Amino acid sequence: MSDEVILSELSLEELYEQMWDDLYDGYQEEVVEEVEEALSRGITPYKVLTEGLVAGMEIVGIDFRDGILFVPEVLMAANAMKAGMAILRPLLAETGAPIIGKMVIGTVKGDIHDIGKNLVAMMMEGAGFEVINIGINNDADTYLKAIKEHQPELLGMSALLTTTMPYMKVVIDRLKEEGIRKDIIVMVGGAPLNEAFAEAIEADAYCRDAAVAVETAKKLIAIRRGESLKT
Repeated sequence: MSDEVILSELSLEELYEQMWDDLYDGYQEEVVEEVEEALSRGITPYKVLTEGLVAGMEIVGIDFRDGILFVPEVLMAANAMKAGMAILRPLLAETGAPIIGKMVIGTVKGDIHDIGKNLVAMMMEGAGFEVINIGINNDADTYLKAIKEHQPELLGMSALLTTTMPYMKVVIDRLKEEGIRKDIIVMVGGAPLNEAFAEAIEADAYCRDAAVAVETAKKLIAIRRGESLKT
């Protein structure tokens, strides 16, 4: 029992470090307790999100990018983050806390692979984005409906089959037809894709994994907002 951590005795800095460690190890119950402890000290939900959960998931993202962590561990960390988010989300909604941006994400028509796409959705949420995950096997109409309903800045499309990759172009062409292509940042990913393919279909970015997706999304949104400020 001597090594049992008593959360109430930790400084806020130590509490966050404990949260990061438990996120990293995928300990859901512990993360929930740490979020509740931080809130009980009068820390705002937004600060608990950014300085606790998001900061912890950044460490996970870096180690995933560098090949120290792999998909199973990252999924465990993301699930622990979601457990903490379940407490924070209603509180954040009440306080009207800012979000970095909004994303609609889904796997394209004919493709039922979703592990990579779900990982991106979780990591994006862990970085402070609002994510609408529309699942698998989505045709252009489904993407369009979600975009019109949620008005996201970002659209993420995933494909794991060479046969379903070309459907991404179908969706992008529909966005053009609807006159909304310029309003949305399109990010694509999946094992058979590459930069050249993304360029050929006129996507804004190709992301090889979830960590890159988060970095890319932050960068593209910052650029877009920067440009809109200048105009």
